[in-house]
Amino acid sequence: MPFKIIRNDITRVKADAIVNTANPHPIYASGTDTAIYKAAGAELLLAERKKIREMERGQAAVTPAFALPARYIIHTVGPTWIDGKHGEFGILSDCYENSLAKAVELQCNSIAFPLIATGVYGFPKDRALQIAVSVISRFLLSYDMQVILVVFDRHAFELSGKLFQEVDTFIDENYVSRQREEEYQRPFDGSTEEAERSRRLRLTESRRILSEPDQSVSGMPETIRCPEPEPLYSSQMSAPMPQASRISLDDALGNVEETFQQRLLHLIDDKGLTDVEVYKRANMDRKLFSKIRCNENYKPKKKTALALAIALQLNLDDTVDLLKRAELALSPSNKSDLIIEYFISREEYDIYNINLALFEHGQPILGE
Repeated sequence: MPFKIIRNDITRVKADAIVNTANPHPIYASGTDTAIYKAAGAELLLAERKKIREMERGQAAVTPAFALPARYIIHTVGPTWIDGKHGEFGILSDCYENSLAKAVELQCNSIAFPLIATGVYGFPKDRALQIAVSVISRFLLSYDMQVILVVFDRHAFELSGKLFQEVDTFIDENYVSRQREEEYQRPFDGSTEEAERSRRLRLTESRRILSEPDQSVSGMPETIRCPEPEPLYSSQMSAPMPQASRISLDDALGNVEETFQQRLLHLIDDKGLTDVEVYKRANMDRKLFSKIRCNENYKPKKKTALALAIALQLNLDDTVDLLKRAELALSPSNKSDLIIEYFISREEYDIYNINLALFEHGQPILGE
């Protein structure tokens, strides 16, 4: 999974580079900065930090990681929050961008960030999180690197804004753990209040949040090549199955439709996308996508199938169809599924934004 959010102490995270929210002066005082110094070996790290001298806000510099489970510490100085009108947002973006640039220079395969400037510097956690995800998602469109955002305590912040309040409302209105018992006591009535509400929600005209077309990663093939390729899917859809009473079992088996992998590749071609665009949008590792492309009978995990549906910007009906081909389904009693359904029904396909909502509600994030 190229990008993931975890709850942990950043000094315990294994990565090629660990990012430290540094003091502009060659000292350490409190918060994440102090924790990293103590875990790395304060005297050794401070001696290296003094070689860097004063640092500007937004700047990034590198030292060895010493006793930390990493090769490097990338030090960056975040902004002190005043009111959001003194360049705080730009400085925080620079912290992430410059740190990622250093990781590229160092040829890192992985990097772990804390939520920069949200401690003693007072940057609002919800806004800091949105900036972090925005910068990281843009970076991952062009580079292959695992980026880990480390949140010490998920309950230490709450995402704000109308969007996630609407997610909460959607879950409340559609979560059916209580209603499932009622289904055994009465026949389904398509005109019930619950069915009508669901129908209206799915048909509601909503704003479209579509990302800009992705750019292929430099030096990487747009289409993954499989050894000894064979035709992966039929150019024509299977004919409708005749009535069961009129056909034999052999005839019925002759109408088997496309597998998950065949349908996926068909959709990629239909939408004019490249492999790179799809697995990047799906927050997916290239190796996993290669396995899917090269295995006609691949059976994905549910979160993998859903991530690919998001990447392809499928509507709800096409998402359900793709899941069925993997013998999977969206469940109205699963919060994770309801959150994903919420975004798909509104044609909002930014997987990083979806993952923020999943993380906020304690659900596994999409990608592999």
